[in-house]
Amino acid sequence: MVLSKTASESDVSVHSTFASRYVRTSLPRFKMAEESIPKEAAYQIINDELMLDGNPRLNLASFVTTWMEPECDKLIMAAINKNYVDMDEYPVTTELQNRCVNMIAHLFNAPLEETEAAVGVGTVGSSEAIMLAGLAFKRKWQNRRKQEGKPYDKPNIVTGANVQVCWEKFARYFEVELKEVKLRDDYYVMDPEKAVELVDENTICVAAILGSTLNGEFEDVKRLNDLLIEKNKITGWDTPIHVDAASGGFIAPFIYPELEWDFRLQLVKSINVSGHKYGLVYAGIGWVIWRSKQDLPEELIFHINYLGADQPTFTLNFSKGSSQVIAQYYQLIRLGFEGYRNVMENCRDNMLVLKEGLEKTGRFSIVSKDNGVPLVAFTLKDHTHFDEFQISDFLRRFGWIVPAYTMPPDAQHVTVLRVVIREDFSRTLAERLVSDVEKVLHELDSLPARVISSTTVTLSAEENGKVVVAKKNPMETQREITAIWKKFVLERKKNNDKMNGVC
Repeated sequence: MVLSKTASESDVSVHSTFASRYVRTSLPRFKMAEESIPKEAAYQIINDELMLDGNPRLNLASFVTTWMEPECDKLIMAAINKNYVDMDEYPVTTELQNRCVNMIAHLFNAPLEETEAAVGVGTVGSSEAIMLAGLAFKRKWQNRRKQEGKPYDKPNIVTGANVQVCWEKFARYFEVELKEVKLRDDYYVMDPEKAVELVDENTICVAAILGSTLNGEFEDVKRLNDLLIEKNKITGWDTPIHVDAASGGFIAPFIYPELEWDFRLQLVKSINVSGHKYGLVYAGIGWVIWRSKQDLPEELIFHINYLGADQPTFTLNFSKGSSQVIAQYYQLIRLGFEGYRNVMENCRDNMLVLKEGLEKTGRFSIVSKDNGVPLVAFTLKDHTHFDEFQISDFLRRFGWIVPAYTMPPDAQHVTVLRVVIREDFSRTLAERLVSDVEKVLHELDSLPARVISSTTVTLSAEENGKVVVAKKNPMETQREITAIWKKFVLERKKNNDKMNGVC
């Protein structure tokens, strides 16, 4: 008598996943399956589905690093099972983080004595870094107001309307009013003069952006510093500055060393930077540096004793991986100042190649700046036949992910496309993108409006008791949706809600 094998036993002898029963059934989506499946089948099926994701290297919407050297990849995988919070178990990893903090502090010209340790911490990203910096400003302001016997229940922060959404998160989570300077045509960053006008006795800090996500432009931190010094003298206040250098912090020191934006300015008390952007590390690492110990209230710091030494800690997260900290240290010692400068110069040069190529088409106006984050933000000169959203959609056919979006108030009528130039975006790719953009323009030009629109949208409404049916192409519909969206944004803004947050 021959005993029959169970299904799970017979699957072990199947050498090809695609010859097994697992490709004939759907993967669980909302409920865990009752039975196990072989590791080979689980890997292959998930890997096949992930093939439908976009190519990270062609995702020109993101500032986040998508390539690192194989040697660093090995270090990341070797440390992926280390929990960074276990400082007594992994003291070397803690030491590497402290080295990174000091290197970055010196890069930002922190006023440190030769043997003095910098004050800062590694974070999951700039969002956590901004939360920590904001909490420090709020606590310092509250302590001062308490000592003066004044109310301390209505703190506010002054920013531009171009700030990333994490600032809105901080304001909402920690009950701080966000006072935003509106944008205007041809000026898409915070105006220092208008920002200082909004400052009052309840302002815990003014947040300046070194590298706007909208167009890459560096805000004039020095002008802001000088204006705020004058206002502080007149009012007797002590309003400080925080610099959100998430994108530009690892760019300016290497190719714009003469630009004063960091701790060289008197009122800059803290700076955050994203290691996973132009710090050249995969997603999951940010840094926040304080000017001195006096700028980080002691009551916010927790102290952990390990190996007979005091380890101060100030984070929102508890458990987190060690890999990105180690990867940041690798990049800092591997590249050094020379290597970072070369990478940033290459990014800037390739940005100029792309910009010049787009300008030669005669179809676009460039709204980004040459001396900021290496990106190209551009808008159509003529919207008669098609718009930026359709160009973005057509470029996906070539594999490119290029975002199209509207500017924040009061420049929300401007729609732009944006290409971020990262380390792994070569001149060849820049030239290829220009060629593909030209193909898209030619295709959109040559197609009738109804073909460009691809389909029509049927809209119905009741008018005077009768149903009126109107057919509109998607371009017309998109314009109406955009108009409704702008109205919705303005309504949200009235309620201090934030909608923009381009990453």
